[in-house]
Amino acid sequence: MPARRILSLWFPALGAERLLRHAATAHDPTVPFAVVRDTGQMQVLSSLSPAARDAGLHTGQPLRDAMAMCPQLVTRLRNAQAEAAFLTTLRRWATRFSPWVAEDGEDGLVLDTTGCAHLFGGEESMLNEIEESCTALGLSLRAGLADSRGAAWALARFAGQGTVSHRSGDAIDQEARATRSRAARRRHWTRRGGTAPRPAIPAAHASHRIAAPGQTRAALAPLPVAALRIEPATIEQLNRLGLRQIGDLAGQPRAGLARRFGKGLVHRLDQALGATPEPVSPARPDTRFATRLTLPEPIGLIDDMLAALDRLLPRLCEMLDEKGHAARTVALQAFLSDGTMQAVHVTLARPGTDPHRIRPLLAMKLDEIEAGFGIDMLRLEAVQTEPADRVHGGHDHASRHSRSRRANGAALEDLIGRLGARIGMEAITRRHPGDSHLPEKGAQVLAAAWSAPCAAWPARPGPPRPLLLWPPEPVFAPDHPSPAEHFRWRGQEHRLATARGPERIAPEWWLDMPDWRTGTRDYWTITTTEGLRLWLYFAHGAALSPGWFCHGSFA
Repeated sequence: MPARRILSLWFPALGAERLLRHAATAHDPTVPFAVVRDTGQMQVLSSLSPAARDAGLHTGQPLRDAMAMCPQLVTRLRNAQAEAAFLTTLRRWATRFSPWVAEDGEDGLVLDTTGCAHLFGGEESMLNEIEESCTALGLSLRAGLADSRGAAWALARFAGQGTVSHRSGDAIDQEARATRSRAARRRHWTRRGGTAPRPAIPAAHASHRIAAPGQTRAALAPLPVAALRIEPATIEQLNRLGLRQIGDLAGQPRAGLARRFGKGLVHRLDQALGATPEPVSPARPDTRFATRLTLPEPIGLIDDMLAALDRLLPRLCEMLDEKGHAARTVALQAFLSDGTMQAVHVTLARPGTDPHRIRPLLAMKLDEIEAGFGIDMLRLEAVQTEPADRVHGGHDHASRHSRSRRANGAALEDLIGRLGARIGMEAITRRHPGDSHLPEKGAQVLAAAWSAPCAAWPARPGPPRPLLLWPPEPVFAPDHPSPAEHFRWRGQEHRLATARGPERIAPEWWLDMPDWRTGTRDYWTITTTEGLRLWLYFAHGAALSPGWFCHGSFA
C-alpha cells in the first residue's frame, strides 16, 4: 500500500485576484490593488495584489495607514460569499488531480493525492502542472506536499520564509549593544562542538515544497512554530522562551509542553508529524435549490424587487416540488453594481413550497437591503430544506372540519412566520405538557417553528394550577401548616379572605433538585381582601428549614 500523501494548495491573494480576473482589461497590473473588509469601526486590508505587496502593504493593515503609504492604492469592498463560491469552483477544478478534495479555510484546498501522482509523471510534474494552470487562471499559488495534512499546510505557507519573531524586541538587532555582545559570546556551537541552528529553506522554487516520504520531521524542523496552526498567544510565549522553530519543539517532552502551553500545542505538533491522523474528508456534492435573475439595468425600488420576486419564487418552488423538498429557510441575495452583495433570510414556521406564503415574509425584509447605485442581479436560494410532507388523506380527511383545522393551522404558521421575521424565530415559543407532577415541570417550552401544537392537554385530577409561575418567594407568616389571617409578601401586608386546599406534592425522590430540598409541600389557593389570588405552599422541611412561600398567581 503506498504511503499517504497530502497536498495543500494556498491562494494567498484569492480575494484580490478574483476581482482582477473580471477586470483584467480595465485594471493596470502595476497599480496596487487591495480588497478591504469592515471590522468594528474601521476598514482593514484582507487581500492584496502583487503590486500592493511590493508597495509594502500587508493584510490586516488599516486602510487609512495603507492609503498614507500608497496614495494610488485602488480598493474594493470584500464579498465573502462570492469568494467562498469562487473557492468552491476551484475545489471542483482540483478534482482533476485527485477525487479527495476539500476546502481548507477561506483561501486554501487540501487534496489526498495517494496513488495519483504517477498519472501526471510524478509529484514534481503534478505540482508544475497545477502551478501552470493557476498561472493561466491569473492566480498566485503556494503548494506543499507531505505525509500529513499539517505538514503540507505548513510547507505551503511557511517554507522558504525563515523564522520571524512575533514579538517586538526579540530580534537580536533590536537589543542593546551590550546584550548583542553577550549574545555573540554565547555562540557555544562555535567553540564547544555544539550543533549549529538549522538554516532556513532557501527561497528558490518557493512556489511549492515537497517533503519526501518519511522525511516530514526533517522538512518541518526549520519552519517557524506558527506553521503548527496554533494560537498567536502560544506563538509569542514560545518565542519568549527561544523555541522559534518546529525542530526546537520536536525533541521536547510532550508532558512538559502540555503542562506549560496546553494540549492544543501537542495535538497540533503530533498532527504535523503524522503521529495523530487528520483525514481529508471530501465535500459532499450538495444539492442547491436556487434561481437568479440578471437585470438589464440596475434597480433600487422595492416595487421592482417585488416584481423580480414574483418571477423567482414560482421557479424556486417548482424546483423544490420536483425533488420532493420543502423550504425551511429562504435567502434573497442582491448583487450590487459596486461588486458587493447583501442578503436577507426568512424562516418558515413549517416547511413549504407555496410562493404566496414565502413572498410576504421576504417583502417584510426588503427594506433592509441598501441598493446604493443599483442592483444588477437577484438570487433566491432555499438555504435549508426538509423532505416534503406527502401524506394524502382519504374521504374522511376531506371533511369540512378537517379542512377548517388545516386552514387554521396554516394561518397560525403564517402568523409565526411574520413574527419571526420581525423578532427572530427563536423568540417565539409554545408550551407542551410535561411528564412530571411537579408544577415547574408540568409544561415544557418548545420552539414554535420546530414543534407542532398539542391537540389536547391531558386531564389532571386535583385543584387547578396557575399559569403564571415564578421561583418560590418567601412569605412572612407563622410556621404553621394552616394559612394565617395576616401575612407579608413582597414588602406588603395582606389579609386572608378565602383559602382552598391543601394539595400535597412530594418531590421526585430519584432526582436532587435544590428548590425541593425543603421536602413535601402543601399548596393553598389564597384569595386576599385586595382581590389577589396567590398560590402559596407550606414546606414541611427536609434538608432546609420549613416555612411559607409564594409560587405563582392566578389570572
